[in-house]
Amino acid sequence: MKVSDIMSKKVITIRSFANVANAVKLMRDHNLNSLIVERLDESDSYGIVTKTDVIYKVAAKGLDPKQVRVCDIMTKPCIVVNPDLNIKSVAQLFANTGIHRAPIIQNRLLGVVSTTDLLLKSNFIEKPSAVLIQEQIEQKIAEAREICAEQGFASDNCAFAWDVVEDLQAEQAHQQAEELRQTAFDEYCAEHPDEEIWRQDPWSYYWEDEELPV
Repeated sequence: MKVSDIMSKKVITIRSFANVANAVKLMRDHNLNSLIVERLDESDSYGIVTKTDVIYKVAAKGLDPKQVRVCDIMTKPCIVVNPDLNIKSVAQLFANTGIHRAPIIQNRLLGVVSTTDLLLKSNFIEKPSAVLIQEQIEQKIAEAREICAEQGFASDNCAFAWDVVEDLQAEQAHQQAEELRQTAFDEYCAEHPDEEIWRQDPWSYYWEDEELPV
């Protein structure tokens, strides 16, 4: 099976000179943890900006997201994947680099693949997806707790680990047609009341119901 068989073809992109407030609005509106940053021209590279970038590079520093550009916090060039690459190779790439999602490129942007896509859409395991995803959620929660205990609650790896858990829980809720009212990360935060800033929705750190232009 190739990565083109499991990739998500709907990709939300943003320009590098857009401000972070607009990036946050796009992520909120489309329930995403990351956006692909558009190329300036055909010779340029794609970039990626994530929720973690916003939290650690903007929110944690008390910066105004309307005054910070996406290009200031994005990763560029980002790791890209060829659509003909097999699933095992993509999984190895993710494991070796620690990334959770990557754009699929072949002359142009075709889609995006994430760890959730690898887990739920590929055929490398025969178990029903409902059983598989619950097992993975439990495993990733344990891993996230261990990472945060060892490296600190505000470490990048801690945030990345909980991103994976939240992606899986969101997919599980979608499959079951249920609303995800509390994530494992919310429960973990409740156990650590001293880390107040990280208990908040990273988006509500700046706004309540403020409308932001795209």
